[in-house]
Amino acid sequence: MSLGELSVAFFLQIFVIVAACRAMGWIMKRFFDQPQVIGEMIAGVILGPSLLGLFAPDIQAMIFPKESKPVLYVCAQLGVGLYMFMVGLGFRTDHFRLNAKSAVAVSLSGMAAPFLVAIALTPWLVSLDLFGPGLSNLQATLFMGACISITAFPVLARIIQERGLTKTPLGSLALSSGAIDDAGAWTVLAIVLASFGGGPEVALKAIVGGGLFAGFMVFFGPRMFAPLARWAEREGKITPPMLAVVVMLFGLSAWAMDAAGLHSVFGGFLLGVAMPRGLLTREIKRQMEPFTIALLVPMFFAFSGLNTQLTMVNSWDLAAIAAVILVGSIAAKALACWAAARATGQDNPTAMAVGALMNARGLMELIIINIGLQKGIIGPALFSMLVVMAIVTTLMASPLFELVYGRKARASGQLGQLNEEEDEEDIPVRGGARTRTV
Repeated sequence: MSLGELSVAFFLQIFVIVAACRAMGWIMKRFFDQPQVIGEMIAGVILGPSLLGLFAPDIQAMIFPKESKPVLYVCAQLGVGLYMFMVGLGFRTDHFRLNAKSAVAVSLSGMAAPFLVAIALTPWLVSLDLFGPGLSNLQATLFMGACISITAFPVLARIIQERGLTKTPLGSLALSSGAIDDAGAWTVLAIVLASFGGGPEVALKAIVGGGLFAGFMVFFGPRMFAPLARWAEREGKITPPMLAVVVMLFGLSAWAMDAAGLHSVFGGFLLGVAMPRGLLTREIKRQMEPFTIALLVPMFFAFSGLNTQLTMVNSWDLAAIAAVILVGSIAAKALACWAAARATGQDNPTAMAVGALMNARGLMELIIINIGLQKGIIGPALFSMLVVMAIVTTLMASPLFELVYGRKARASGQLGQLNEEEDEEDIPVRGGARTRTV
């Protein structure tokens, strides 16, 4: 396929992806009270081989030719990275400090319990030849534990944002726990890849490199970026040169985390957290967020859907195995996170809400299992079972959250929206500058 033909296909993909995501998002919100992100995730699966490719393979191949997937992949990574940058811009570090003990406890418990389930299930799954050949029980257990323990960080962030909870203690607790949880899961994956042939340097880069970068951004980033905030205050707006600097910083941060063997979303999120609050962050979100949410994030879901094949679970035996994995994953993750939140002083509705949100696995799960499939760690059948687990747990998250925390969440969201402008104006820019009222 020539560059001209790729260009034609790409613009058609933009139309199809955005139209499908907006339509499914509207349907899910209107008739099922699910957030927009759930509709976008389902739209991605519909556009892939599971539905469109199954019933209209010629049309699917015409819209999404194989040669265009690398282009779509790059756009998808840009979209989810920028979105997590926006989430980081709204992250309340004061709430994190207040909930640090709970966040660490929730994330560690949300990893430990799923790993116990993985220890119990993996020998059985290995005996059924669902893993790749030549894989040891330890390697299989570590990979399965990472799959069960991971949280859908981007999906969790979208649910929190759409419920108006980004600036609330619950939102900060859930995002903090999700970030720590996912970083741990990606580190375990790096260890598995290292033991599977990637070499010890893969795990070393993930643990040391990612940790050093995160520490640098948290402790030194705010002071380093303070001149950029003062520049914005002097101008009274965000100029194109300022925006260019922000885009370059985002690219560097995303590259650093990818180079460390983790994922670009963590680079974007850490950069957003480190940015000084005030006019700078408000204007960055105003200028960048609509385009990111309307176009780039749907591309992430579409690309993931193109790699999802649900028809692999095509027998009662495989369905039963998938059900065992699903029930074990839900029980381990939700109960462990709830118990940890309660043990660290959270009230019961907040603890149940955290358990419901952390149980969503979504597209982060799909990223991990796609890596596992490509590397030969798991077979196609287990891949499809884990896809089912990812979709079901993500679909459960929003209604379960509404059930255990709905009214309180809406009240908190309204209060957060009323106080958002006041909060941002009163927070001093770290490094010497202060925000001014606009």
